[in-house]
Amino acid sequence: MKYVYETHLHTIEASACSRTPGEDYIDYMKNLGYSGFIVTDHFFTGNTCIPANLPWDERVKRYCSGYHHALDKAGDDFTVLFGVEYNFRGDEFLIYGIDEQWLLDHPDFTEREDRNKVYEMVHEAGGIMLQAHPYRERGYLSDINITPSACDGIEGYNAANPDYQNALAYMYGKERGFKMTGGSDIHYFEQPDMGGTAFDHPINTIEEFVAAFLNGEGVPVYKKDILNSNIDFAPVSECEDLIFTTKSPTLPVFWH
Repeated sequence: MKYVYETHLHTIEASACSRTPGEDYIDYMKNLGYSGFIVTDHFFTGNTCIPANLPWDERVKRYCSGYHHALDKAGDDFTVLFGVEYNFRGDEFLIYGIDEQWLLDHPDFTEREDRNKVYEMVHEAGGIMLQAHPYRERGYLSDINITPSACDGIEGYNAANPDYQNALAYMYGKERGFKMTGGSDIHYFEQPDMGGTAFDHPINTIEEFVAAFLNGEGVPVYKKDILNSNIDFAPVSECEDLIFTTKSPTLPVFWH
């Protein structure tokens, strides 16, 4: 677990559900053993706090501000990268490889209701799209939407999900032969469990992350009960509760 990166993180600047400014994450995540993180705030199609009545340039500027605040605070010994979490009909996707300028140049990005069209746009930009927490169940969700045709892989471990939902996702990823990441989906410091993706070499740019992921180099990792213990990160593949389950989803599952 030489280099562990958080791949799913929300800041108060852009995500309505977060309680943490981007710059406040740096020391906290360092102390937990991370080498860096990717800011993946909810985009305008999801739980954003960016007003919809602003000019597009201003919306994008505010959306990226949490990332910039974190980057400015990070210094040279911690990596901060940019990503996006894009919502369709309750199913969400982590997008890596597009940047602020790309968003400024594509004001139609919020008008794409078709998952495959968004996937095409991301690929044209040289990015990748991963389905986040595929088997998540929450009170605000009425169903589960799975889209294997519009993703380059999945989030195989999400620390904010119950173990059985992570296991369902992991089994789905294995059945489909998908590459997988691990992430915390962190919004605030009180979160008890954490996740990440581990590499045997440092990741310095989002392009390096995309290339390493596509090359199958990342290993999903997890760390349990961080508020009461000092255990190290461990591979998700070594925890049976996170990779096998006999429990089925309680919500209807729709395949696209």
